[in-house]
Amino acid sequence: MRHEPRRDSRGILDPDRLRRRVHFRRRLPDPALRPYVEHYWLIDWELTTPFDQRLVPHPAVNLVFQAGADGVETGEIAGVDIGLFTITLRGTGRVTGVQFRPGGFRPFWRRSVAELTGRRRPLAGGPAPELFATTPVCPGTDDQRCRRLDDLLTAGRPAPDPVAAEATALVEEIRRDRSVLRVADFARRHGVSTRRLQRIFLDHVGVGPKWVIRRYRLQEAIEQAAAGPLDWARVAADLGYADQAHLVREFTAVAGVSPAAYARSLAASRGG
Repeated sequence: MRHEPRRDSRGILDPDRLRRRVHFRRRLPDPALRPYVEHYWLIDWELTTPFDQRLVPHPAVNLVFQAGADGVETGEIAGVDIGLFTITLRGTGRVTGVQFRPGGFRPFWRRSVAELTGRRRPLAGGPAPELFATTPVCPGTDDQRCRRLDDLLTAGRPAPDPVAAEATALVEEIRRDRSVLRVADFARRHGVSTRRLQRIFLDHVGVGPKWVIRRYRLQEAIEQAAAGPLDWARVAADLGYADQAHLVREFTAVAGVSPAAYARSLAASRGG
């Protein structure tokens, strides 16, 4: 188990621009919650002009609490977003969020996570107020915000779920092991049928294993695009795409721009 939050920028398009415009950081939860929670994420901003941020989401559920300059706070459950997510920030505000591990929300939700996929549900008057009834999370210092999240999630009493733990481990393996490219091969590696693997992922992660593999490989391609000129045919082969054109199509469909255009936009953003 990690002792500090991950520092990569996977899923964040133009992360340098994000950090120039807002104060973004990650924090780890209480150790007892780390089997379920990847990290907490905190954002504060004071903007004179609107700021648009684009994200290629992870296969993870998030709890998101947002407060504006008036202090009014809203909370929502954000299921796995299967497309490009764009948010516009204005004025002054802050967000306090929980990114669950893939599979980690199922012990709190106690139902199929697939019913949340592509959806955002308000906490107030939502389907599970008994799990997430809370006082405002966003006021105060980072430590205070994180302690409120610890208290909130501990009160949710996650139900022991060995299959959820299995799902989390399987997704983590896909994230770390670039050789995982095909569902059938991955199922054979673990001695399970592709059908059972599909059921585990849909019920506990919210999306199928093929989607998870493609999303993590695409996030790698986005990271590599930020590094400079690349041999995209080689990158496509390394990441399991049929050919360079397949990678370009998928990259463009999700990120909204081609790999080359994205690399050029990053260079312009950095002033080079």
